[in-house]
Amino acid sequence: MKRLALLLLTLAGCAGSQSTVRTVPAVDLNRYAGTWYEVARYPNRFEDGRGLDCADVTAEYALRPDGQVSVINRCRNAVDGVQKDARGTAYAVEGAGGARLRVSFFWPFYGDYWVLGLAPDYSWAVVGDPGRDYLWVLSRTAVLPAEAFAAAMESARAQGFDTARLKWTAQAAAR
Repeated sequence: MKRLALLLLTLAGCAGSQSTVRTVPAVDLNRYAGTWYEVARYPNRFEDGRGLDCADVTAEYALRPDGQVSVINRCRNAVDGVQKDARGTAYAVEGAGGARLRVSFFWPFYGDYWVLGLAPDYSWAVVGDPGRDYLWVLSRTAVLPAEAFAAAMESARAQGFDTARLKWTAQAAAR
């Protein structure tokens, strides 16, 4: 019985050792708006698998008059060459300084979009979710310079994300 209690205490300690995911303090959504290139991502069902391998991925964000954000995600399927567009909307979570958004591509379902790292000049961003299931590295250009990529990786690692899981995104604009 003592061994079982010790085992349970050890497991509880391990479960509690992973820190909470934190966002950047604030995001100016006016500056964040525009086109972003996906540099790398955690493989996910929206972009990978079942005849889908997204390349040339971009995300376009625009502020709407109602305060929400329009979202257009584009990718070229590297398997068959067909372009795929996904249109959605997002809203900023109250009290999060624009760093936490809820995004929907299929109402009424929403997902978390948390800005975890952001260059002071808004040249790159790291986006994920509080469960550490999703991670994206975004850049204003198709190629992210090595120093900037290293800073982005450090911001992801600091939040407990396993950067070894990242998949590089092919960008034709980078060639």
